[in-house]
Amino acid sequence: MMRVLLTMLIVLNVATAIGIVYARHKHRVLFVELTRLEKDRDELNIEFGRLQLEQATVAESTRIDAMARGKLDMKFPEATDVVVIRP
Repeated sequence: MMRVLLTMLIVLNVATAIGIVYARHKHRVLFVELTRLEKDRDELNIEFGRLQLEQATVAESTRIDAMARGKLDMKFPEATDVVVIRP
């Protein structure tokens, strides 16, 4: 009876030790993945900031007006060229 109990305790002790080793390994793997994902997040936030700045620059009305006048030869219509259609 005592041998069976001692054997069970040893088996349970070894199983617990293996469980702890597995849990620590899993923790390390997940921590490495978390660190990588945080780095990716930071890089994406930097890229997003750059894109917002670029969008603000491209969408600036004076720049759009200058491009329309320079590249497309556009201009505001004269008052005589405007026709108002009423229902």
